[in-house]
Amino acid sequence: MSSSDRKSWFMRWLIKLFKGGSSNRELVGGTHHPSLFTGDENMVFRAPVRSLDNRSRTDKEKEELDRAISLSLAEGLKKPNGFGWRPNNEDNHAKAVQDDLHSSYPPFVPRECQPTILRICGGCNHEIGYGNYLGCMGTFFHPECFRCRACCYPITEHEFSLSGKDAYHKTCFKELTHPKCEVCFQYIPTNGAGLIEYRCHPFWSQKYCPVHELDNTARCCSCERLESLNTRYISLGDGRSLCLECMESAIMDTGDCQPLYHTIRDYYEGMNMRLDQQIPMLLVERQALNEAIVGEKHGFHQMPETRGLCLSEEQTVTSILKRPKIGGHGLIGMRTQPQKLTRRCEVTAILVLYGLPRLLTGAILAHELMHSWLRLKGYRNLNPEVEEGICQVLSYMWLESEVMPGSSSTSAAPSSSSSSVSKKGGKSRLENKLGEFFMHQITHDASPAYGGGFRAANAAVNAYGLRRTLDHIHLTGSFPL
Repeated sequence: MSSSDRKSWFMRWLIKLFKGGSSNRELVGGTHHPSLFTGDENMVFRAPVRSLDNRSRTDKEKEELDRAISLSLAEGLKKPNGFGWRPNNEDNHAKAVQDDLHSSYPPFVPRECQPTILRICGGCNHEIGYGNYLGCMGTFFHPECFRCRACCYPITEHEFSLSGKDAYHKTCFKELTHPKCEVCFQYIPTNGAGLIEYRCHPFWSQKYCPVHELDNTARCCSCERLESLNTRYISLGDGRSLCLECMESAIMDTGDCQPLYHTIRDYYEGMNMRLDQQIPMLLVERQALNEAIVGEKHGFHQMPETRGLCLSEEQTVTSILKRPKIGGHGLIGMRTQPQKLTRRCEVTAILVLYGLPRLLTGAILAHELMHSWLRLKGYRNLNPEVEEGICQVLSYMWLESEVMPGSSSTSAAPSSSSSSVSKKGGKSRLENKLGEFFMHQITHDASPAYGGGFRAANAAVNAYGLRRTLDHIHLTGSFPL
């Protein structure tokens, strides 16, 4: 065999030998070892376990390897310029073969097994790296960084609520979004269709369960708000209740109401609408007012809740002489007195319900005084929309002068409301809010006579002024267009 043939044979033999060794190392003892396990993002690399037992190599293979190496070396040494093995290279190659056969762990992690996705925490803006993480709406979080927008505590439950990009505990989200009843303080239940149904006052925005309109929950006869569990209303003894806020400025007897009555008469005088006749004014209970309405022959325009009356017939009316005191959740110690009213002019007396706040009592007086003025000045046979509408305008104007002192109504009567404000040291913010509500009631009244009449009368007064509007009503019985 020539030298080149031996070299060729030797190299083919080595290739065959190492191929066989590599394939033998794939299975050790018939057990397969996976190269990669992943779980939660904790990556564990497992390399193939190399067998340290070389007994699988036969003695014949060892002898053939030794003989081939010897022949190759001997042949190479015969030629000065021929192929030869360097001792250093031989040692390095042998060491590499031994390391390949005997190493238990891989010298490096395969590139295909290394994680390549860089995740930034949406909470702390730091890299997540190895470890557990959460994903929500395309954003990743450390578990401790995924927090409720409302309470700022981590969200650990499997279910949570989303609003936009903000996450919430389900309980926190319900607390924020599910309306609570402002009467019983419970979550407002859903109706038969699965929808949250509740009532809401158009001015105060008080939300409450629909059932409270039917379960005898007390409603303030002044501001219309319902009694809640943490407050107690005062019973006026005639089927009406009054909240504590309205009670602060309530006028309780006829004597207490006289200063306010004269203030409003002064307001009329300031607008050149003087009332020369001395018309009695009485504060009465609901029953007495209803009895007076029955005995009134003059055309009376019924309201859902009558709180004042311009009386034109002679009657005996029971008025409140001494204000009652609060005892528990009701009133005690009230003194009343029958009073015979004699007709001396077109108007016999003005009656107003007792127990209402000062501004509401004043608005009622302003309305009834306008009825008196119309009768005393010869305005006859007016239809309800015209008469009630213009009376509501005067009531609204007086309220406006009290609630908004810089309004045009105040400048029309500078000596009226300013005196009452200075004596009382000004009205509280709460009383002003009540005045705004009473004005809201007038403007949003749905009845044809009081609501529709006010809007038509107010438009005429704004366009032509009060005096020209009154003159037109006197001539035609209608509002100017």
